[in-house]
Amino acid sequence: MWSVIPALGEKTKLLSPVWYVECDSCTGRKNKAVKSCLVCLASFCKTHLQPHYESPAFNTHMLVEASTNLRKKICSHHNKLMEVYCRTDQQCICLLCTMDEHRSHDTVSAAAERAQKQRQIVQKLQTSQNRIQEREMEIQALRQAVDSLKRSAQAAVEDSERIFTELISSIERRRSEVKELIRAQEKTQVSLAEGVLKQLEQEVSELRRGDVELKKLSHTEDDIHFLQSFQSLCVSPGTEVLPSISNFPQVSFEHVKESVSKLKDQLQDVCKKEMEVISGKVTTVQIEGLPKTRKDFLKYSCQLTLDSNTAHQLLCLSEGNRMVTCKDKVQSYPDHPDRFTSFIQMLCREGLSGVCYWEVEWSGVEVDVEVGLAVSYKGIRRTGGSECVFGLNDHSWMLTCSTTKCSFHHNNISTDIRVPCSSRVGVYLNHRAGTLSFYSVSDTMTLLHRVQTTFTQPLYPGFGFRVNNGSSVKILTPMTTAVSLLVSMFR
Repeated sequence: MWSVIPALGEKTKLLSPVWYVECDSCTGRKNKAVKSCLVCLASFCKTHLQPHYESPAFNTHMLVEASTNLRKKICSHHNKLMEVYCRTDQQCICLLCTMDEHRSHDTVSAAAERAQKQRQIVQKLQTSQNRIQEREMEIQALRQAVDSLKRSAQAAVEDSERIFTELISSIERRRSEVKELIRAQEKTQVSLAEGVLKQLEQEVSELRRGDVELKKLSHTEDDIHFLQSFQSLCVSPGTEVLPSISNFPQVSFEHVKESVSKLKDQLQDVCKKEMEVISGKVTTVQIEGLPKTRKDFLKYSCQLTLDSNTAHQLLCLSEGNRMVTCKDKVQSYPDHPDRFTSFIQMLCREGLSGVCYWEVEWSGVEVDVEVGLAVSYKGIRRTGGSECVFGLNDHSWMLTCSTTKCSFHHNNISTDIRVPCSSRVGVYLNHRAGTLSFYSVSDTMTLLHRVQTTFTQPLYPGFGFRVNNGSSVKILTPMTTAVSLLVSMFR
C-alpha cells in the first residue's frame, strides 16, 4: 500500500481541555486568566495582573479580555496589534500595514468591518430560519405522502386479494403476480421516501448546528476572533435538488383495483392481456436505474476542484486546482488542520450527496505507478496510521490504478480487479441509493468495480499517491468530457 511520510514541521501543542483561559504565570494549578497583554503575549489571573496596574513599566502595555489567540492578533510582519481590516485582501492587518503593502487597498477599522459582518450574520440567520421552516414543511408533507402511499398500497393488496379469490383457478397465478408487484412498488417508493426524509432531517440538523455556531460568534466580543472565524462559518452550504414532494400525494393504487375488478368479468382468454395492463399501471412510477451509456453518465457530470488545504506537502497543484502531481520537493503550503501529513493524499472541496459523475485521467513515469482514486467522509483522520489512509478504514473507498493491474480497497479489505484499467476512469455515485461505481473509459464504458452500501455522510472525492513517483491525476471538466464524447462518436 502507501508509504508512511512523517508529519512535516513541529508537532502542534494540544490545548488544555478546560473551558477557560489559564494564567500563564501560575505554577502548579493554574487559575483563570482575567486579562491578556498584547505586549507580553500572555494571560494573567487577578493576582499576577497587579504589576500591570501598579508598575509604571507596564503603562504602555495594552490589556484585553483573556484570550488564547494572542499570537493571531499580532501582525507577523510588523509585530503590532492588528486593528484594521483590509477588504481588498480580506484579512486583518496592523496600522503599519496600511502604510506598507496595503497602502492603496480598501481598509476600515476592525470594529467597522465587524459591524458590517454582524449585519450579514443577522441576514444569514434569517435565511437559515426560513430554510429550516421550508424543510420542516417538506418533511411533514413527505411523511403524509408516505402514510398515504402505505394506506393505498395496503388497500390495493386487500382488494386484489378479495377480487382474485372470486376468480376461477385459471387466473390464480395472476393474483400472486399482482400482489408481488404492488408490494415491490410499495417497498421501492417507501425506500425512496425514507431516503429523502433522512436527507432532509440531516440538513435541518446541520442547519441548526450552524445556527448555534453563528449565534455564538455573533455574541463574541473579540473582533479579531470574530472576523477570523466569520468567513468559514458563513459559507452557504450547497443546496441539493431533492425529488419533488408534490408528486408523492398522487401515488395511488386505486387504478390497480379498477383494473383487477375489470379483469374479474373477463373471459379466460383475455387474462394475459389484462395482466399486462395491470403490470404496466403498477410500475408507472419508477426509480431511474443506472445510466447505460457514457452520454447518459455525462448528464450527471459535476464540477470538482482540489482543496489545497488538504494537500500533502509533496503534492503540487496546477491547472486551476484541477491537476495534482506527486513531487520529490516539499511545497510551501501553510499549516492547516485539514492537511494530510502522514500519507501523500488529498481531497476535493466538494462534498457530494446526490447523483454525480466525474472523470479523471491519471499518469506516471514509473512502470509500477499506483494512483488511488477515492471517495471519503470529511471526518477522515489527517495524520496517524491506517485510520487516515484511503481504503483502510470504514470512512473511505478507493480504487488503485496501475499500468498492470487495479484493485479496490475499503475498511482494510482489498479486492483484485481483473479488468484492464485505462488512463481515464469515470466514477458514478448515487448517494441515496448507496451505489458507487468505477468505470474504465475508452471507446466504451467498462465497469471496474461497484459498491452497494449505505452512505451516511457527504462524500469527498480524493486522490492518493506512492512516494515521489512523479504520477499525476487530472480532473476533467464537464466540457472536456463532452468534447471527448463527441470525438469518440465521430471516429
